[in-house]
Amino acid sequence: MKRMWRFSSGAMRVQLLLSQYHFHGLFKPKAIPSFSTPLSYRNLNTMSNLFSDLVPLFAAKSYSSAKRDHHVTILRNELVRESSDSVRVQSILDDKYDRLNRRYPEGYVFFQLMNQLNSNPSLALQVFNWRRKRCNAENPMDSREYSKGITAAGRAGNINLAVNLFNEAARKGLKTTSTYNALISAFSLNGLADNCWSLFSDLKRDPTCDPSIATFNILISSCGSLMLIDHMEAIFSEIRRLDLAVNISTYNHLIAGYITAWMWDDMEKVFQMLKSSPVQPKTKTYLLMLRGYANSGNLEKMEEMYSIVRDHVNEHEIRLIRCMICAYSRSSEPNKLMRIESLLKFIPEKEYRPWLNVLLIKLYAKEDRLEKMENSINEAFEHGTSIRTKGIMRCIAATYYRCNAVERLENFVRRTEISGWSTCRSLYHCKLVMHGSQKPLHELYRVLEEMENVKLVCTKKTLWIMHKAYTNRGQSSMVLKILGQMFKHGYEFPLDAFPS
Repeated sequence: MKRMWRFSSGAMRVQLLLSQYHFHGLFKPKAIPSFSTPLSYRNLNTMSNLFSDLVPLFAAKSYSSAKRDHHVTILRNELVRESSDSVRVQSILDDKYDRLNRRYPEGYVFFQLMNQLNSNPSLALQVFNWRRKRCNAENPMDSREYSKGITAAGRAGNINLAVNLFNEAARKGLKTTSTYNALISAFSLNGLADNCWSLFSDLKRDPTCDPSIATFNILISSCGSLMLIDHMEAIFSEIRRLDLAVNISTYNHLIAGYITAWMWDDMEKVFQMLKSSPVQPKTKTYLLMLRGYANSGNLEKMEEMYSIVRDHVNEHEIRLIRCMICAYSRSSEPNKLMRIESLLKFIPEKEYRPWLNVLLIKLYAKEDRLEKMENSINEAFEHGTSIRTKGIMRCIAATYYRCNAVERLENFVRRTEISGWSTCRSLYHCKLVMHGSQKPLHELYRVLEEMENVKLVCTKKTLWIMHKAYTNRGQSSMVLKILGQMFKHGYEFPLDAFPS
């Protein structure tokens, strides 16, 4: 499946912004010290020996990573609570950032805070802009900080700001592969695939920077999300041609691309390629494969992946649990109801989804699990969910019929009429059949009145059901009356209407 790159007026505006940094001779490659001579190596060894006694002094004062993260997390939580008040956010940073920054290595607090605010890009931008305003000759911004800001702007959907930050870094001589990667990623997140490729071309022409494996990973992810599989595979071939070290992100993006395109065989090939490589699969890899196997209906391998990441999925991946439930519902697995119910207990009530509720109603109806079906129906009514698919309503009606639950069917029909659910003749036909065998015959006409109230006219099937009911109960006069109505409407008579 292929798609064309998207060109838009927004993309053209971004291209104009990018063109601002293309000035001949503006930037010169920085001289990189060479350590290839014996003298250089000797000097390095001498310096190493000079400072070797000082290393334990610094190591003794080091803080554990967990303790550092905890302090940054406290700051993050306070900022999140006040995120709607930009003045308050700035006040918190003014009050607490410097104290933390003095306790830890340079830049550690900023980068950890930006990482922890990945899911809150607007707040991350406030933190970045605060840092940006405070920079000076003694405390300048570096390329990594600009990369974080560009990434946050992309996540917030502010492409113009991302481009401006990229250009600002370039004017300061801080244009690096990481700033390129951040802007390419921003373009990718916002669906500007043409700008991704344009900037990638600029990167390849830039004498001061070279594409990294991260660059190619971003491009693979972009192509995969757009189902541009040919482009994705071409990028992977280029990685191999350049003999770049493939990492787990490369494999994960390839797998995700094939899952998006529903190319299950290719997904499996990449996973097997990964398992035979020096790179080790990570939790994210298993989660991707779990989703792929669930979507493809491969229950055996889905359960194998689930056994590897069971605890993580049960606690953090509610979407994957729903995906597995869908896989079981589509299967012919004899114990699928038991497996589905074991998964449902991991979905909290606040994660209610109408489509899953309706899926469970349909599943229980097909399995004639009347009590379970009605519990799910009650849940739908409580959440204001309405079913408007006639096929599902027929399935529900058939369950009530097979379970011979006429009173429950009547109650269900009343509730659907009040709640605005889809009405179908099958509900009333089931009532006619069940009334005809169990109830007084005058109840049949009451059902016809109910049909008229919801604007459902009698059909040939309606009259045939009534004919059979009156025939079985020996009501010959009513049988003739029904035959007259069939004749009036031009309907075909039942074969046993006139016995020889």
